[in-house]
This record gives sequence, structure tokens and C-alpha cells, in this order.
Amino acid sequence: MTAETAPAILEIDLGAIVANWRILSRRHPAGPVAAVVKADAYGLGAEPVAAALYAAGCRHFFVAYLNEALAIRAVVPDAMLAVLCGLISGAEDSFAAYNLTPVLGSLDEIRRWQDAARAISGSSKPPAAILHIDTGMARLGLSQYELEILAREPDRLDSIAIRYTMTHLVSAEMPTDGLNRLQRDRFSAARAMLPPAPASLANSSGIFLGPDFRSDLARAGAALYGVNPTPDRPNPMRSVVRLSVRVLAVRDIQVGTPVGYNATWIAARPSRIATAALGYADGFHRSLSSRGAAYFDGTPVPLVGRVSMDLTTFDVTDHPAVQPGCWLEVLGTHLSPDDVAAAAGTNGYEVLTSLGHRFHRVYRTA
Repeated sequence: MTAETAPAILEIDLGAIVANWRILSRRHPAGPVAAVVKADAYGLGAEPVAAALYAAGCRHFFVAYLNEALAIRAVVPDAMLAVLCGLISGAEDSFAAYNLTPVLGSLDEIRRWQDAARAISGSSKPPAAILHIDTGMARLGLSQYELEILAREPDRLDSIAIRYTMTHLVSAEMPTDGLNRLQRDRFSAARAMLPPAPASLANSSGIFLGPDFRSDLARAGAALYGVNPTPDRPNPMRSVVRLSVRVLAVRDIQVGTPVGYNATWIAARPSRIATAALGYADGFHRSLSSRGAAYFDGTPVPLVGRVSMDLTTFDVTDHPAVQPGCWLEVLGTHLSPDDVAAAAGTNGYEVLTSLGHRFHRVYRTA
């Protein structure tokens, strides 16, 4: 499939992703900013995104799972590549073979990684790990009970090189939320119970919480991809994606004519309806039905009726230039992931990670 024959084109600006990483790095002078490229770089393609960031000088990367790390190891050959969701039993050999850094969040994971470390004790240096401390998320991470055991029995960490201790902020995008400072204080107290190691605290939004939330390593995810890390303020990040969908057909309908499944929208005037090559199979949320929009020539075009699996309909009555073969923008300059998320009742993260694989993808470097 080529751009000329594609029903939809997803353009991804790698140069903008690199620019966003540099913006975040300037905001976090205390230490480097790692790139979180989990979930296929938030739906945009982990391999090209990681390669572009590595070429720009990024040397710290995070993914969620082992298979994600293996998929990009070749393009970030000597970078720290950490796996956030822990060390699944039986995966220890793969972590060691590919020089991957597990994020350890339980005593069992620590024990198994220590056993693996002892098994390769002939290595010139002990294998690295990151310790994850739960300070309020209640998902992954060492509990207070486990921290107290480690404090009493520090030999549990023998043979492991603790590269960082980290925690994950619950409400960093809400700067006035008291949980931010509570977690920061809990994190400081927890670190005091453990052997000295560099710290990793701020996520994308945490980078904007100010000097008290700086650490030795920040971890940027959504902000790299243009999602606003400061929802109560103008977006400091550059736009990264543009999704254009082709108009397949334009139909003139009369007053009272229903459009789409279940007749949820009925024409109140003589109307022109454009059917576009986009649906929920492409990750375009069904919740956008009769709520979303597209843009044509810089002007909004309302979405009408239900989003179906492969098709979505728009009211182009006021846009006579729209004809079959024209393109509508559903993400881009006029519609950010945050804008689409607001209409869909979700967040920009889900908008990006939902993007399907039927789009013709174009990667731009400038």
C-alpha cells in the first residue's frame, strides 16, 4: 500500500519527539531524562522512536515487558533498557543475556535476580536492577513491610548492582494534589532504609512539579508524544502525530434521514454526509459517536451518527469542496490527542495507544 492508495495516513514526526525529549531534558537539569517507549512507543512505533532518540543522545529507556525490550535492544545497543513490570519467573536468563535491567518490586523478584546473579558470578560486574518502591499507587513496588525486611536483612541485595531506586507518582498532572508531596516524602524515607543509590522520581508531569521533584533520572512517556503534561496550562510539547483519513463517498440526504447504526442521528436539514475510512477497528473510539469532529481545510466538520468498525460519517453540508478522495484530519494541528480524548471521555494516552495498524505510516525526521 502506498500513500496514494491508502485509506488513511498516520504521519509521525520523529524530529518532534526528539525535540520534546530535549525540552524535557532542559526542564530536568538534575539528571538525564529516560524515554518510556512501552506499548510500542505509545502506539507510534517503538523501534523507529527508540532509534531516533538514541541517535539524539538518549541512553536510558523503559518498556513494560520483556518482549518489548527484546524488540528494540538492537537499536539501543549500549543504553540502559529497563523493564517496568518486573521479573517474570523463568525470564532471568533472557534479562542477563540481553543486558536488560529488571525493575524489581517484590522480595521474590529480588531473590530470583540475586540467584541469577550468583549463577553468573564470573561476570566482571554484577547485574543491574532498579528497585521499585510503592509510595501510594498500590500496584507494583516494594511495600513498607518488605522495605523493613530489606532494612533488617541487607544481604538480600548482595550480588545486585542497584542502579536506581524509583517510585511512580499518582497525580503528578495535578500540581496542587497533596499526594505529590506525600509520595515524595515517603520515597525519601524509604530510600533511607536501603543502600545508597541514585533516585528516579518524576514522570512526564512530575518534571513540571518543580525542583523538589527532580532526581537522578526522570522518566518521560506521554509528553514525548505530544500529550500535555500540564493539563491546566498550555501544552509545552510539540505536536507529533497527524492522522488523515480519506473520504470514500459523499451522499446528499433529505430532512428526516437517519445516518448510521441504530439511527442515532437524523438529519434536521438537507445534508451532505461524507463517509470516511476510519472506525473503531482502527482505534477510533466508538464513544466519539455524534461527539467527535474532523477538520477540513482548517475548519471543523462534525461527526454524526455511530462510529462503526471501518467507517465514520461526517456532516459536510457547509463544506461543498469535500468530495470523494479528499482528506479529513482527525489528529494533528487542529485536533491534539488531548482534544480527541476530551470528546471520547478518556485521556490522550489511550487515544495514542489505540491507534490501529491499518494506517499507512509515514515517519518524518524534520
